[in-house]
Formats: sequence, C-alpha cells, structure tokens
Amino acid sequence: MKQIFILLLLCQNLLLVACTNITPKGPEITAQLLLEERRSREAILSDRMIEAEAYSELNSERYLKEQCHVKINAFNGTVLVTGQAPSEELSKNIMTIVQAIANVKLVHNNLIIDYPTDTATRNNDELITEGVKTALNQIRTIPDFYPSMIKVNTEDSVVYLMGLVHREEGTIAIKITKLQPSVKEIVTIFEYLD
Repeated sequence: MKQIFILLLLCQNLLLVACTNITPKGPEITAQLLLEERRSREAILSDRMIEAEAYSELNSERYLKEQCHVKINAFNGTVLVTGQAPSEELSKNIMTIVQAIANVKLVHNNLIIDYPTDTATRNNDELITEGVKTALNQIRTIPDFYPSMIKVNTEDSVVYLMGLVHREEGTIAIKITKLQPSVKEIVTIFEYLD
C-alpha cells in the first residue's frame, strides 16, 4: 500500500512539473521585455496561451485546417481573427471556437469570406509586417516608447495594429504605417491609455 501511495505522489509530481513547463511561443519574458511592455507578465502569458489554444483547437478541426487560412493575435485579452474562410458557416465555426477560449475578453472578427490567399500574397504580407516593425523601431521622438508595445499583423495587404498606447503614439504609428509600400488599409485595435 505504501508503495502505491509513493507511486501516486511521484506521478502527481511529474504531472505538475510537466504542466508548468509548457510555455507558449514568443520571446522569453525577461526583465528587459517587461520594461518595454505595458502588459504584465501574466497578461503576456495569457495572450500567448490564448493564441496557442486557438491554433490548437482550429488545427484539430481538419475541415477548417484544409479549407481556411486563419491568423490569431491576442493582446491584453483582445483577440484579432484575420484570414479567409470560403463560407459563412466556416467563418462562424472559427469564431465559435475562438470565443470559447478562456481569458478572451473581446474578439474582432476580420475574417473575409473568400478562398485562402496564395503563398505570394502571404510572403508580401510578411514583408509589409517587417517593414512596419522596422519603421516603428526608428521612432525616437516619443519618450518611453518601444516598438514592442504595438503588435503588427498583415493580411492581404491590410495592416492591423494592436496595443496599449497613448493617442500620440497611436497617431505616429498610423502615419508611419501609411508610408509603407503596398499597404491597402490600416485597421487599429488600440486600447488608449489617455
């Protein structure tokens, strides 16, 4: 009996360790990252968990994985869903899955009813995103501004900006984004601090 009890304790310990070692994707949360962020460590982890769970759930549905192209971005509990779904029914299924995820406060549905974009379009979107991030890195006129405060996502040449910002920071980020080549539209999902 004593051996079974010890075995159960060991199993429980292993499970607890395994659960605590799961870390969502993204850069390591260092003191430097926290200095450059307005979200708490817990909020950053929660956002990463939301994204990871959304992708896991969506990828587990084979019909969604094969027919749709979906991007999930979470910032401070707000979730941005972009991409393409070829029918309204598939779009609704995606939104139902995302809205059911723990710690999601608000969902912005920016899915387009269309067939998924091709590789060339997605590669161009990556170039646009990198161009915007590089431009944000050049901002030197705003005290205490770090580009990591703004999350950038591009889908079919539409740039989405998310973050906790002051109005001046948001305005400058929008102006800089407008200057980037190939940008069709800018959608802001900012939480303003002032």
